Amino acid sequence: MIFGAGSIVGDAHFPAYRKAGFPVAGLFDPDQAKAEKLAAKWGVTAYRSIEEAASIDGVIFDLATPPAHHAGVLRALPDGAAALIQKPMGGDLTEATEILEICRAKNLKAAVNFQLRFAPMMLALREAIARGWLGEVVDFDAWLALATPWQLWEFLLKAPRVEIAMHSIHYLDLIRQLLGDPRGVHAKTLGHPGHKVAQTRTSAILDYGDIVRCALSINHDHKFGRKHQACEFRICGTEGAAYLKLGLNLDYPRGEPDILEIYPKGGSDWVTVPLIGEWFPDAFVGRMANVQRYACGEDAELVSSAEDAWSTMALVEAAYQSSTAPATAIAARP
Repeated sequence: MIFGAGSIVGDAHFPAYRKAGFPVAGLFDPDQAKAEKLAAKWGVTAYRSIEEAASIDGVIFDLATPPAHHAGVLRALPDGAAALIQKPMGGDLTEATEILEICRAKNLKAAVNFQLRFAPMMLALREAIARGWLGEVVDFDAWLALATPWQLWEFLLKAPRVEIAMHSIHYLDLIRQLLGDPRGVHAKTLGHPGHKVAQTRTSAILDYGDIVRCALSINHDHKFGRKHQACEFRICGTEGAAYLKLGLNLDYPRGEPDILEIYPKGGSDWVTVPLIGEWFPDAFVGRMANVQRYACGEDAELVSSAEDAWSTMALVEAAYQSSTAPATAIAARP
């Protein structure tokens, strides 16, 4: 049962669930015309209220709603229900804490839709690291220089927090999964004079002590043709390395093919890892499958549970706090 009828539902949720054979009971959106149009396209029922949609038995409740609406929908769900909550987990850490408390009070089996963890390239990367092909991971670089069509999400045009909260949160969450929780973060996030979106550019350094270097350079306003655009990760270990291209973002929502290449321990050259599926829509399949299996007792772990997702939100909050804090002053010439 889907709450929301925005572009992400039509571009990712419905295609993923149809590909996986997951039946959709229906959807609700306060914009009834938009809900009925999307429901007709996919052959499902458009419900007329949150309460009506929340009363359907035997479903996973899929919240594809703006962050400010998560808490209200969760309160309407039956106690003990299983739910997948769109990221971010609220607009800030205060809202994330409220959502966590609702999930605890209602005993919800709730996860947050950090579906990048389930992208085929990321599953393969995690497997390679687990097998020791990179040795000990000591460097993580995320580099984005691209043009993101923010106009696809109208609610973001007036949102006070955008780039980290709505986009780079995926990368911060993935880094937490791979490297654990950092000690802290140095960050600067800002907008662009060419539009009114609150933030579209971010630089951040995550503090993992004296061994691991982790840095993100994010620019969504590189609108000068495809030639020098990029959306890539470079992960280096003591004995090997990995390169990933996140193709989706380079021509969103159509995307380009994802790429994973690994220079394995003891190897002499880069190896291209064949991938089955892409971030969109395949990661949404794995994300929902885990919630279903956990709700049925088939999976022991609920990946990106509300409890774990709160820690990603805490990292996001720290990044915004860092961005507003003064930088270390440079001494004046005597």
